[in-house]
Amino acid sequence: MAAAAALGGLGLLRARLRLAAAAAATSAALCRTGHRTPPLRGGVAAAALPSAGRSYGSQAKEEEELRVRYLDDEHKGIVVLGLNRSHAKNALSKNLVKMMSKAVDALKSDKKVRTVVFRSEVPGIFCAGADLKERAKMHSSEVSSFVSRARATINELANLPVPTIAAIDGTALGGGLELALACDIRVAASSAKMGLVETKLAIIPGAGGTQRLPRTIGVSLAKELIFSARIVDGTSSNESCKTGYQSGNGGRLSNRLSN
Repeated sequence: MAAAAALGGLGLLRARLRLAAAAAATSAALCRTGHRTPPLRGGVAAAALPSAGRSYGSQAKEEEELRVRYLDDEHKGIVVLGLNRSHAKNALSKNLVKMMSKAVDALKSDKKVRTVVFRSEVPGIFCAGADLKERAKMHSSEVSSFVSRARATINELANLPVPTIAAIDGTALGGGLELALACDIRVAASSAKMGLVETKLAIIPGAGGTQRLPRTIGVSLAKELIFSARIVDGTSSNESCKTGYQSGNGGRLSNRLSN
């Protein structure tokens, strides 16, 4: 009985991974063709889901910076958190971090939640990192408080008692990649651009990237990525999956980032 239940749970997780991959791929395709994301059913692009009988339990308003959707029907138990700051490339502001913290706090005590998918509602952008325009207006004490709050929120996401999946379409830089690294699994579209680029600003990643990146890809490759502020694309990740590890660090790095 226990073995059968475990196999059933594994099958359900694989189905949810396919759902996240379809969401990322659909959004990427729409971005390449110049179209906006179609109406959403339950937080995933409509083209990525069966059309018959789909519904979702929570509809979000356009102005919401974080959309929280509880899927229904065959996807019941999946919660989709959608970043929605199109004017700022989904950059992490004080308000967005506050909303994320509130949402994650609610999810960790919800026994009906089985999987959490983190994605973007903005085509071509996952998260560009911290909102530097907002940060420039902060007092130094506010900056320290904001970084601590963002780090704590991402840690809470990492500690959720259910599987978490980051569906990465487009740019995931700085705090955006740190957010994805806090998830258990990352599914990247070929359009993804991933990197910890803080050293370009003479600072270091402050929301867990220096810890989680080495655990994901190894210490040497993590140092290379952080020290050089190099950006890895999703295409080399896809090629790595087809042909095995490519020669050079680029293929190995992106391959490990997106799984």
